[in-house]
Amino acid sequence: MKFKIVLFFVIVGLVLTGCGAAESSSSETDTSSDEYEATTIRLAYNLPPDHHVSIGVEEFAKNVTEKSDGQVNVQVYPNGQLLTDKDMNQSVISGGVEMGVNSSTMWATTVPAMGIFDVPYVFDNYEEAGEALGGDFGDKLRSEMEKRGTKVLMFADYGYAQFANNNRPLESPEDFKGLKIRSMGNLPSELIKTYGASPVFMGGGEVYMALQRNTVDGATSGTTAMVQRNYNEVVHYLTINNYAYLEFILAVNHDFWEELPEKKKVLIEEEASETEEWIRHQAKLEDNRTKNELIDRGMEIYEVSEKEIPIWREAAMPVWNTFVEQAGDVGQELLDMVNVE
Repeated sequence: MKFKIVLFFVIVGLVLTGCGAAESSSSETDTSSDEYEATTIRLAYNLPPDHHVSIGVEEFAKNVTEKSDGQVNVQVYPNGQLLTDKDMNQSVISGGVEMGVNSSTMWATTVPAMGIFDVPYVFDNYEEAGEALGGDFGDKLRSEMEKRGTKVLMFADYGYAQFANNNRPLESPEDFKGLKIRSMGNLPSELIKTYGASPVFMGGGEVYMALQRNTVDGATSGTTAMVQRNYNEVVHYLTINNYAYLEFILAVNHDFWEELPEKKKVLIEEEASETEEWIRHQAKLEDNRTKNELIDRGMEIYEVSEKEIPIWREAAMPVWNTFVEQAGDVGQELLDMVNVE
């Protein structure tokens, strides 16, 4: 009888030990599932591959893929291969694509607060913009994007926007009168009209031909794009007035993001943060390099001095009012955060 009782407890012990081992094994599997569950992320953008923002985005994708041992596979579709900039926002919001890079100007049509970067003369320098984006100002914009179903992973500094034209040097707002200027969004169009010219909206890839055929007299863009698209071949005059500090946004679909394991989120956010810093540093360098390259290519450049900027800003005040009308209280809060009166 004692033998049977002892045997019974031995068997029970073995069963419980086996169950414990199975539970431990199952627990270990669940804990490490972040590492072994493969995820594919499609990332689309519409910039030329040699632009500094493109280079940064490609490096971000490469680093995330490699540091996850391929378990987070970021597949990049550059230069409009998958989506145009006009289709990008809705695709990210709906989950048609997991990640997308698009300009703040294009996002402003969906999230009016993003128009802050097109408000003339808000940021005096690169450092001021970076400080604002790293604080409450940036958080407010991130919050507005989340309301539309996206999460901002990165503010990618494109650099300052300028004006080029084929008729005459633009040395004051009055010099714009009567010109047809290619615009890239709503608020830039308002500025062009305020300065007395007629805005013509068109994509970046259409500008060269329009300038060559005199469909437009000039265009607004960054000097990085002007170099890449050979503006010097079809326009002669360039005005450096740093009127808008352009941003591109790396956004991810909110629902997709929420379903990612925490370990993957941390990796992606860390790489996005490092890339954001690199791109911001490059923006200043590239603006200066491409300005000098356009000079070397024969463009006549007029640089608006700090003393003259208040004249240009005062003439642009109606655009500030338009922004507040479109973005409401949030727009006014953003202007207040960057000490714009």
